[in-house]
This record gives sequence, structure tokens and C-alpha cells, in this order.
Amino acid sequence: MKYLLIALLLLTTIHASSSLRLEEAIDILKSDNLEIKSATYDIEAAQQSANAVSGNHWGKLDFIQDFSNSNDAGNVFGFKLASREATFGDFGAREFIAATTNGETPPESAYTTPAQDLNYPDSRNFFQSKLKYEVPIFTGFRISSYSDVMKSMTKIKRLNKAQVVNEKIYQIRKSFYDMSLLRTSEDNLKTILQNINTLETMTKNMIDVGYAKSVDLLEVKSKKANVQRLISQMQSNQKLLYHYISFLLNQKITDIQLPLVDIEMPKYTNDEIISSNLDIQKASSGLEVTKSMIDVSQSAYYPTIGAFGEVGTADDTFLGDASNHASYTVGARLTWNIFNAGIDKSNIEKSRLNFLKTQTKVQLATRGIELQVEKIRTEIETLNNDINSLKQELKLAEKIYKNYEGRYREKLTSMSDVIIKQSEQIQKILQLQQARNKRNERIFALEKLANGDIQ
Repeated sequence: MKYLLIALLLLTTIHASSSLRLEEAIDILKSDNLEIKSATYDIEAAQQSANAVSGNHWGKLDFIQDFSNSNDAGNVFGFKLASREATFGDFGAREFIAATTNGETPPESAYTTPAQDLNYPDSRNFFQSKLKYEVPIFTGFRISSYSDVMKSMTKIKRLNKAQVVNEKIYQIRKSFYDMSLLRTSEDNLKTILQNINTLETMTKNMIDVGYAKSVDLLEVKSKKANVQRLISQMQSNQKLLYHYISFLLNQKITDIQLPLVDIEMPKYTNDEIISSNLDIQKASSGLEVTKSMIDVSQSAYYPTIGAFGEVGTADDTFLGDASNHASYTVGARLTWNIFNAGIDKSNIEKSRLNFLKTQTKVQLATRGIELQVEKIRTEIETLNNDINSLKQELKLAEKIYKNYEGRYREKLTSMSDVIIKQSEQIQKILQLQQARNKRNERIFALEKLANGDIQ
């Protein structure tokens, strides 16, 4: 017997530990929810875009390998010149000397006859290997402004993820509390079902002794079927909630630990909600983007300066005599647009208007959140009063039902009256569940506005 009790205790402990707590569900949600994972990839992509823009500060280094074969006169001469192998013979010197006489002035034809070696060269291979580095020195603050834009965009992506996390936590918490309300209401209905079973047995006994009619039993069975239907509906809703929780957590969930039915009212103030609200933070980040875009537009007024340097070698074979044929080029370029018919000015004005528009949206978002907060607080206060009232009404309905049940036994009232009073009791249970559910949903909505901070 001792070992059996220990085994039962272990089984109970294992069963209890297998029930998922809300805090554990939130941890699983943050790591396994597919929408949260997708939002994480968006952040990483935005960060890479920001890195790409910032990388423009460092310029770029390219390795260029060319291979060509041509008998075009310009190309062949250019190939030889690039590989430092051009000779006077390439200009037709051999033909020019052959046309002259010893110590005599060359004939006119020596100057006007096209040189065969220059104009009809043999085809030539050309291999050129080159390293080229280009770096911007000054871009009118364009690159730094774009970097600020991409940093703000990355921040917005992070806020988007925070909103997804916030929304999913809201959904998982609401599901847990909805489950608790369904279980509580189911238990209440099962208690009523037990009362109906007792009433059914009592009615049968009263029929046997002639103190009740068969129609009374039919009314009891009808009400019993109605309560059983409500219980079945609540059990089905619990199954649906388990499916939804499994979907949110991306794994099969079959048992959870139920939280308390009623949630405590959050303690944070309206100012704290406004300062932590994600929509307002996103709007503020969007304002930073439009402000940086003004700087981008204004960069068109400044000149741009870039520098470059390259080293290379060329030959008719790959890396042939590379050191002797090596060359380098260094330089810089300044570009400054002097006139473009006021396009730059229009772009700056457009950016400024977008900034003012976004600034207005931030103010509108702040006012909108303030309105939502006041509305939710008022709704919660109203629901608190409704719940307190419904609790008292339910107690009264239970006492009235018990009273009518006793009066029926004494043949002082009809079964119809008893069933009516029981229906009122069931109605109060359902109304109380709906009020509690609505209150919880409103509190979750308030917490969501405050970025899900629980105090």
C-alpha cells in the first residue's frame, strides 16, 4: 500500500508538471511562433540593408580581368601600348624608310600612303589584370543621411516585431483566461445539472405516489437536455481553444494550468501607456526617416568628390612579364550640379512637406491612443459594476431556485415555475461569464496599448 501511494503521488506530480503554465507558454511563443520568426527575419534583412548603405563610406575594390582578341587597328595598337610593347614599326616606320632614298628627301607618297603595318596589323591577344579602388570623399552628406534612414527603418522593423510579439502574447493570455472562464462556467452548469438530476429523481418519486404529473417530468428532462447542450458547447469551445493555443505555440498542447478567472487592473498611468505605446514609437521613427530624407534632398546642393586608384598589368599572355608591363593610375573627380531647373528645390520642399505630414500623424496617433485608453478604462469600470451586480443577481437566482424547488415538493408551485427560475439562474451564469470575458479582453487591450507591460 505504501508503494502504491508513492506511485500515485508520482503520477499526480508528473501530470501536474505536464500542464502548461501561462509563463511557460509565453516563453515558447517568443521562440517558436512562426509570425514572430518571420518578423525576426525582417529585422535581419533591414540590418543588412543598413550595413550595405554604411559600407558605401569605404568605397569598393574591384579585380578586373580582361581577355580579348582583335585585328582592329585601334585595338591592336592600344593593346600593345597598354602592355608597353608599342614600337615605331607599329606606326609604319619600316615602310617609311623603305620609301626613302639615301640622303634624299622622301617622296610625297611616303607621307600619304597608308602604312600597311599600322592599318592592317595581325590579330593579337590581350590579357589585362587590374585592381581598381574607388572611394567617395564627400557626397554632400548623402551617404550618412541614407545611413540614418536605414537605421530608422531597422528600428521600425524591430518595433514591428515587438508589435507581433505583443499581439501574440495578448492572444495567448486571452486564450488561457477564456479557458478558465469556460471551465468555471462548465463547473457551474454541471452543478445545475446535478440539481436537475436530483429534481428528476424527486419528480419520478412524486409521480409514483401521485403528487406530480408526467408533464412535470418532461419539463425537467427538457431542461436537463438544454443544460447538457450548453455543457457540450463549452467543451467544444475548449477543444477549439486548445487547437488555437497549439497553433500559436507551433506545437501540440493538450493541457494547461488555468489562471484566476478575474485579472487585476493594471496600475500604470496614461502617460506611461503613451510613452511605451508601439504605434507612437513607430510613428516617431517614421518622423526620423522623413527628417533624414530632407538631408538626402539637400545633399543635391553640394558637390561630390571621389577618388580612385588602380594598378594593372597587360600582355598578350596571362600575366606575361607582369612586373615590366605594370602600370598605375590615381585621380579624383569633383562633380557639382550648377543648374537643373529647380528640381532640387522641389525635391527638398517635397521632403519637408512629408516631414510635416508625418509630424501631424504622430500627433494624431498620440491623441488616438489617449482616446482609446480613456474609452477602455471607462468600459472596464462599467464592466466591474456589471460583474458585481451579476454576482449578487446569481446568488439571488440560486436562492430563489432552491425556494421554488422546496415549494414544488410541497405542491405550492408548478414545475413550470421551477424550470423558469432555473432558466434565470442559467442565464445569470452565462451573463456573468460574458461580462468577465469582456472585462478580461478590455484589460488585455489596455495592456497591449502599453506594449504588454504587466504591472
